[in-house]
Amino acid sequence: MTNSPSRIENPRPHELPHCQALLDGTDWASLATPRGTGESLPTALARMLSPDPAVRSAATDDALREVTHQNTIYEATVPVARYIAAILHHPAIEAGGFGHDAGMPPRRPTLVRLLEWLSATAYDADDECVAIGERHFGKEFLNEYEEMRAFRDLRPAIFCAVHPFLGHDNAEVRDAALVAAIPLAEHPVLATHRAELVGHARHLLATSTDRYNRDRVLNAMKAWGHDTSDLENAADIAAHERYTGLRAERDSWTGGYCEDPPF
Repeated sequence: MTNSPSRIENPRPHELPHCQALLDGTDWASLATPRGTGESLPTALARMLSPDPAVRSAATDDALREVTHQNTIYEATVPVARYIAAILHHPAIEAGGFGHDAGMPPRRPTLVRLLEWLSATAYDADDECVAIGERHFGKEFLNEYEEMRAFRDLRPAIFCAVHPFLGHDNAEVRDAALVAAIPLAEHPVLATHRAELVGHARHLLATSTDRYNRDRVLNAMKAWGHDTSDLENAADIAAHERYTGLRAERDSWTGGYCEDPPF
């Protein structure tokens, strides 16, 4: 939607407008989603700031479901990403949801869920996805995929919102922020931050057993030219061997997978 009225002009592109300005200044009904248009998004996005964790959790489900389908960047994805990045430091998001009421099942903190959505979306628009698209659709792939290009242009602003959480007191938040920051840091203006991210990656590898997070940071460190042999454990080596086998199996098929494992 290059010429859509949903775009809010911002003379300082690495700074995000206030979340209410984004909500009010976006023509949500004109934006395509996997299920139609984004007409229902403003209500769900506004309710994400509710002080009630149950309301906040349900609204997050509603909003993210509207723009999440088959690893695709839709017209509504970029304004939703801008809004989510803009509310990360809102008191209802930053401070809420790290405990749970007695007798009630624990809820995952909204902050972690939003960081993970930004991360997943950034990986859906990363350099590897562009390379795959160019192999299948030609060198004009990114020029013709305006939604992906718009998200990639937004990466510095999202990174600025995510970056402070790299030092958060909660380990789940820190790790989610790091895994989100890694694909964002592919943007050329963020290259100087990669050394800092490697330091955080080393800490994650020393403290976390989460398979997905370990894979992401190990892959990033290798891509950035770092030797990870002293950081990998037996589970990492086994996972690498499993992924190698899957890639070999993929390459033996006609057509194959659209992306490398892990899926």
